[in-house]
Amino acid sequence: MDKITETVNVEKLALDLLGDRRHGAVKAGAEELRKADEFSEGYKDFLNRSKTERETVSFAVEAAEKAGFKPFDAAQKYQAGDKVYYNNRGKAICLAVIGRQGTKNGVRIAAAHIDSPRIDLKPIPLYESNELAMLKTHYYGGIKKYQWTAIPLSMHGKIVRRDGSELTVSMGEKAGEPQFCITDILPHLGKDQMAKKLGEAFTGEDLNILAGSLPVGDEKGEQLFKLNVMKILNEQYGIVEEDLISAELEFVPAFPAADIGFDRSMVGAYGHDDRVCAYPALEAILDCEVPEQTVITVLADKEEIGSVGNTGLASEYLDYFVADLAAQDGEEARHVLSKSNCLSADVSAAYDPNYAYAFEANNSTYLNRGIGISKYTGSRGKGGSNDASAEFLGWVRRIFDDNDVVWQIGELGKVDQGGGGTVALEVARLNADVIDVGVPVLSMHSPFEVVSKLDVYMAYKGFKAYFEA
Repeated sequence: MDKITETVNVEKLALDLLGDRRHGAVKAGAEELRKADEFSEGYKDFLNRSKTERETVSFAVEAAEKAGFKPFDAAQKYQAGDKVYYNNRGKAICLAVIGRQGTKNGVRIAAAHIDSPRIDLKPIPLYESNELAMLKTHYYGGIKKYQWTAIPLSMHGKIVRRDGSELTVSMGEKAGEPQFCITDILPHLGKDQMAKKLGEAFTGEDLNILAGSLPVGDEKGEQLFKLNVMKILNEQYGIVEEDLISAELEFVPAFPAADIGFDRSMVGAYGHDDRVCAYPALEAILDCEVPEQTVITVLADKEEIGSVGNTGLASEYLDYFVADLAAQDGEEARHVLSKSNCLSADVSAAYDPNYAYAFEANNSTYLNRGIGISKYTGSRGKGGSNDASAEFLGWVRRIFDDNDVVWQIGELGKVDQGGGGTVALEVARLNADVIDVGVPVLSMHSPFEVVSKLDVYMAYKGFKAYFEA
């Protein structure tokens, strides 16, 4: 037939050749949206209870033990369906469900990180200045400093006293508890500040936390404002100033997770990056029964500062955990890892129409289009990128499609705009296939980030399908 006169069903042709271009919510349908709303209630509770890496691990251990997981014992022989976890110093955790094939054909890993940008205290933080008690800080991770001023902050962490006793603290989350803040100058007197470039208006040394304003006693003596704060801390926690040296105290936004929008379709909260991937990956393995291959969810620390330290994935605790699992099957760890693969579960930057200049619209991830796949991250010329293979990306696509997981693919903004990295590099170092998948986030690294409920639920479906494929 002459091609000019050939009758074409344009809608069918577009579907066949260009794919399903419907909005993610339309693809998912009303029942999936209902499930997403329900799933997000648990997620919001998790966020409110897990504002630090330590609290996240505590949450994960509690949930895992409730689901039948036991502490891992390398000397014990495990069977298909057994569920174990390894708690690394209370800051990172590996959870595994033993598969029918064990480790002989590799393991499947979902790797997320549970640290988020925040404000840490310096080792000697407490001082007074002009009749105010203040705390010196050292910010953690990539932040815009101005965003952390004039918002309510809560204090979380651990103190190790001189006698070796340990104390877990949390102040500012419950009703009636005091909160903290970093002050900002009023606009009436802010001429000099506002004349500076945005990135120079605040320095790290400016981010001092307001801790008190009353002196102790009858105003006889020195450092009475500082002394009053220490008196309160001593009465409440039994500590002296020197105990703050052996403490890890983190200040984070005090506000709780909240529904966003008239349609309540989004969640606003602190710490979506990367707990919005950690929670679905955790829930997916908790719901996993007897997979074919052994599956692992690893929730890692220190990604925001380069995955360093013995709780970051640049350490070898994941390698050791897989090695112990492999040894039970009489396998060499390097052979198991070389046959393994991983979903590096980290967030992507959602397209923001307020800052459209930073994104390339055809290659961005969007709210409500499902879990986002990033073949590569890095910056500019793919520097610091894993860059997954076409074969592995094709396999992941098929898993998502076969299990009705709404998904999308995109990059982290325009090529020369900047970029970022994930834990994918650390897992790829083990000779495993790795690709980045995660939930798109608006206002990433700010004290109040926003995600879509549908995307969070699709992340859970995606991880679960991956484990069970």
